[in-house]
Order: sequence, then C-alpha cells, then structure tokens
Amino acid sequence: MVIRLFPARRAAVHRVFFPLLVTLSATVIIIGKVDRVALEPLRISAMDAAAPLLQALSPPTAFFDNAFEVARGLVWVYRENDRLKQENERLLGWQQVALKLSIENAQLRDQLRVAPDPSISFVTARVIASSGGAYVRSVMVDAGRGNGVARGQAAITGEGLIGRVTEVGTRAARILLITDLNSRVPVLVEGSRRQAVLAGDNSERPSLYYLEAGSTIRVGDRIVTSGQGGIFPPGLPVGVVAALDGEVPLVEPYVGLSQLDYVRLVDYGLANGLPDPLPSARRADRRARSADGGRRSGAERETSRAVLSSYARP
Repeated sequence: MVIRLFPARRAAVHRVFFPLLVTLSATVIIIGKVDRVALEPLRISAMDAAAPLLQALSPPTAFFDNAFEVARGLVWVYRENDRLKQENERLLGWQQVALKLSIENAQLRDQLRVAPDPSISFVTARVIASSGGAYVRSVMVDAGRGNGVARGQAAITGEGLIGRVTEVGTRAARILLITDLNSRVPVLVEGSRRQAVLAGDNSERPSLYYLEAGSTIRVGDRIVTSGQGGIFPPGLPVGVVAALDGEVPLVEPYVGLSQLDYVRLVDYGLANGLPDPLPSARRADRRARSADGGRRSGAERETSRAVLSSYARP
C-alpha cells in the first residue's frame, strides 16, 4: 500500500524533518567530540554493519577503476599513435632527402675511381642541360670561368673519359662529347698497344680510324687514351670494341653519355694550346654533310691525317 501525500503535506514534512536531521547530526558530532568513549560502541556497530556492504561494493568499484585506467590508457595510446604517425611522416620526408643525398654521394664517390694526379687541378660540376640533337652531341655543366673551368679541360667520370670543354662562360660551360662529329681523341688498343684516332659521328658508338697496317683488333678490346698531343693523359678508359663494321671498329663508351649527372673537369695545363674553334659556317657545312650520309671528301681525309700526324710520337 502506497501512502500518497498531497503537496502541502509533503512540504510540511520536509519542513519538519530537515531541521530535525540537521539537529541530530550536530548533536552526534558534539557528543563525539566531548565523549569518544560513549560513542565508540556505536561507531564499531556502524562499521560492522557497513563492512558487508563495502565488501560487496569493492569488486565493482575495483572493476570500474580498472576500466577507467584501461580507457585512459587507450586514449593515451590513440594520442601516441597519432603523434607517431606524424613523426613517421616527417621521418619519411627526411628519408627521401637522405636517399637523394646518398645517391649524390655515391655518384661523387664514383668520381674517385679515376683519380687525377694530385698536382693537377679539377672542378666537379653537375650536368644541367644536354644538346643530344642530330648534329650536336654535347652537355652543359653548372661551372664556368668563375670556378676555374677553361677551354680544353678533359671531362671524365668514375668510368672514364666523356669529352672535353669547348665553350666556357662565367657560370657555365659546354662539353663536347666523344661521340660528337667534331670529336677526335688519340687512343690506343690496350692489348696490342696499336695507336688510332677515335672519331665521333653523332651516333652512340664512335669509330676507330688510322689503325696501323696489320693491326689485329677483336671485339672486347679495351680502348684508352694514348696521351699523344697532350690534350688527354695516357691511360684514361674510353670504351671497348663493340663491333667490327667492315674495316672500321666501333667503340662502346664506358660512360653512359645519355645519363650523365656529375662530371669532373680536369686541367692538364694545355687549355691555351688548342686551336681556335671552327667558324660557324664550316661547322654547319660539316654537320649537313654528315646528316646526308655522305662519305668523307678527300679534303676531310687530309684534315684528319693532319690531326693524326699532330698527335704522332716525336
């Protein structure tokens, strides 16, 4: 049976019991302060009565405490995971930078494979442009007169010779590759020590001309600079004989000339000993004749022989 109290009576009960409870509480506190011995049995009885209830509430309380710790740990793990993701993204960015620097470092270390004489000065430069057209085989590097680059310096990489400097500006220079039509390099066949001239024709494989009569040459023979003429030192690797096109051997350069990145420009002290470059009209005429596939004229053969004789041993 439920006793229903009208709102007026309920308010009256609250007005009566609330002051009574406050007065009872104050009385108990005062008595506890005045006479602890008199209230000790009451406190012990209350403790004994509350012990079972506290024991019953202890496991759920411990469970919720543990659940709260687990939840707080999950929140920490989530935040830590988010922080680690951001840090991982930063580290991946630095990894890309490190890989790029590692590749550049490896390329620069490759330059040490062909070490010039310590008394010879050199400049390491980066290729910034290529003129690999039908008539020109050259590259541009980001070093010029202000860096000590001069016309006639040899251009090498870790694998071997790639060409020589032909044009020099204040901050840039152009390198004529050994495959260019205007390139002539005194070389020798390493095994037989037979001398020849490596002549470019704007193809991927320059040719060997003016081998001595009776010379035996085979596919796979190494070709190195002979040092004749003083433009290049002896022994610089150039390439290997890749094919015998009739009587003209074709040489595969050691260096991938289409994939150049860093090159070393070496000054052997002969920058002022080169003849002046050909006028533009003569260069254009020579390139046009090469593009038409025409054979060399007698005048060109005489010019090539004159070049060879200038490289001959005294």
